[in-house]
Formats: sequence, C-alpha cells, structure tokens
Amino acid sequence: MERQEIIDGLVEILKTVRTINPDKLAGITEETDFIKDLNTPSTEMINIVAKTEQKFDVEFEDDDIDNLGSKVKNVVDLILKSKDRA
Repeated sequence: MERQEIIDGLVEILKTVRTINPDKLAGITEETDFIKDLNTPSTEMINIVAKTEQKFDVEFEDDDIDNLGSKVKNVVDLILKSKDRA
C-alpha cells in the first residue's frame, strides 16, 4: 500500500469528523498536523484512530497509540507498521 493511498483514505475519514473544517482537508500532506493545522480536538483523535483501524483493517497496539504523534505521517507510519506485523 502506497503512502498517498493511506493519506487519501485518512482524508475520507476526516471528512466524516464534524469538528474538522472540510476546507482544511484540501492539500493535506504527511506534514499536516491534526491538532495545529486541522484544529482536531484531542478527544476526537480517539475516534479517528478507531475509524482508521476499521478502514485499513489493522489493529494498533495501545503503546503505539499512546506514543502517536499528531502529524499525518505518524498515522501513515503506524498503519504500515501494523500491516507489516500482521
């Protein structure tokens, strides 16, 4: 799975999150920060992680979630890492 495919999938997930302004989803890159750039409430990150696990058919380790950074690339790396573990 390509990194851009994952980013595109994350954008689909983010479009379902009411607290994120859809205008901010244009041009998301791996450097986009969920909290700083998209103003995502930290509580909403839990829902995004759950939807990400479902969409990409992966299961994240609790430690991985606890140590997850707030940039898109952190989530992309975690998805790839989880797929490699499977």
